[in-house]
Amino acid sequence: MTAIARSPLTRVRYVALAVPNYTEAVEFYKNYWGLDVVAQDSHVTYFGTPAHPEQYIVRIRRSTDKRLDLISFAAETATEVDALAQRLGSAGISLVTEPHQLDSPGGGYGFRFFDPDGRLLEVSANVAHKAYRALEPRESIPQKLSHVVINSTDVLRTKQFYEDHLGFMLSDWLEDEMCFLRVRTDHHIIAIGHGPHTSLNHISFEMRGIDEFMRGTGRLMRAGKAAIWGPGRHGAGDNTFSYFLDPTGNVVEYTTELQRIDIDEPWQPRRFDMTPEGADQWGTSNLITEQMIPAMFNDPDKGLWVPAPI
Repeated sequence: MTAIARSPLTRVRYVALAVPNYTEAVEFYKNYWGLDVVAQDSHVTYFGTPAHPEQYIVRIRRSTDKRLDLISFAAETATEVDALAQRLGSAGISLVTEPHQLDSPGGGYGFRFFDPDGRLLEVSANVAHKAYRALEPRESIPQKLSHVVINSTDVLRTKQFYEDHLGFMLSDWLEDEMCFLRVRTDHHIIAIGHGPHTSLNHISFEMRGIDEFMRGTGRLMRAGKAAIWGPGRHGAGDNTFSYFLDPTGNVVEYTTELQRIDIDEPWQPRRFDMTPEGADQWGTSNLITEQMIPAMFNDPDKGLWVPAPI
């Protein structure tokens, strides 16, 4: 099939997690990670940031099983949502839900489908924006959802799906283990790493700047939540990193200064190595093999090929 010339997607909208330790997870993202509760009931909490018009960027759902419920991407218009749904259907990809009006905070128009690993994806448009403001200097809370990294047992197959069907473009490789994919100027909004099973690798949140990134890192560490890797600066993407574990064992990252790529200029993907110098330009972090690699493999996802209940 012919790949999409330009992706209809603009950014990653939110990540939805199901957790058995709901109260503890909600407390972490609210009181430690720095997100705001924008809507909540007894079994689901929606988290946003005051610095971004997106209604919410993380959804936490009470569940008996730990799973990635879904990853949601934004499209610019309802017309593009319909066109993408039709294109996927014509390619033999079954839709979990047809395009319809959404009843989550902010509403919108979207649909859901599975990627080749069985994780649920959502594409939506016309979601109402909420009021937002610029963060102040030293305000060490996330200003947006930066990117999501997933694990696959077949990186090349999964990469090709995102390129061919969703219009993602390859930015760089980390050896043969991880590819970084973009849709607009951000170096990546999704990355696909090789893992022993299908799972969530990590979720990354962008901070205002270096000072806010370090202050946020320090706030977690002073609260007794040690970084499992970082602070440091990546090779691929050139962004800073500090990685932590949330109470459910999912890896979350503070980052800033992610590389931007002009989509109208030719780009030649590069290949970075996993030497200490390649993994961390600054040389300030512990080795990636100590805690990060085991943590980022995560638990096998129990939600594959099973639609999220909300």
